[in-house]
Amino acid sequence: MKKTFVAIVLLTATIYQAEAQGIKGLMKKATGSSDTTNPATTAPTSGTIIGKVFNGRSGTGLTQEDVAEGLKQALSQGVNRGTSQLASVDGFLKNAAVKVLLPPELQQVEQSLRKLGMGNLVDDAITSMNRAAEDAAGQAAPIFINAIKQMTIQDGFAILKGSDTSATSYLRNKTTAPLTDAFRPVIQGSLEKVGATKYWTTMINAYNKVSFKKVNPDLAGYVTDKALYGVFYQVAQEEVNIRKNPVARTTDLLKKVFGGS
Repeated sequence: MKKTFVAIVLLTATIYQAEAQGIKGLMKKATGSSDTTNPATTAPTSGTIIGKVFNGRSGTGLTQEDVAEGLKQALSQGVNRGTSQLASVDGFLKNAAVKVLLPPELQQVEQSLRKLGMGNLVDDAITSMNRAAEDAAGQAAPIFINAIKQMTIQDGFAILKGSDTSATSYLRNKTTAPLTDAFRPVIQGSLEKVGATKYWTTMINAYNKVSFKKVNPDLAGYVTDKALYGVFYQVAQEEVNIRKNPVARTTDLLKKVFGGS
């Protein structure tokens, strides 16, 4: 990863040249609403699940406790699967939806280096950021599970009446702060292994002096923000999958709650 040092230094050297060139719950179906703030909200919706649970399914003995426990199982399944995928090698790097890239403000700098035949150096720098995000993703599951265990029946019914990804929104509200606290030191340590933090700070401070579009000089903070986005995006995808795809309901209670049996 020593080449990463060279990449960042070269990025610094090309800043002024680049500037001169113009440098969307788990069971929502009652309201039909959508969560425009969540990246998975573009998934299609299906029929009303509340009718299945409380009217059409009354003969099954489905209780409020069943509903709450079903939500917990679905969430636990989703977060374990989603975070495991992201924490694996290339979990971020080869997932175009969550891959950590250089800030848009630096795209012209990146293009300049690639034109000079130094694309591999830029790739090394990008790889180091994604490896740091992958390292941090492994810290997410226990924090999510703790929030899920604390979910009440009232929370469950709020999710029930919510949007396609209201469970993910619940987790976002409950876990963003502890996830940030857990992610940052892991990401910081991963980046410091290759000296990326030091050279990034130098580069961005120089860039910000000559640009109206400011970039966060805190590389660990930047990667932490991107890693959090990626984790919540992936959990939202898993939530939608469990809701839409009967095969994804891996327990009897999930099948019962979601009308799969």
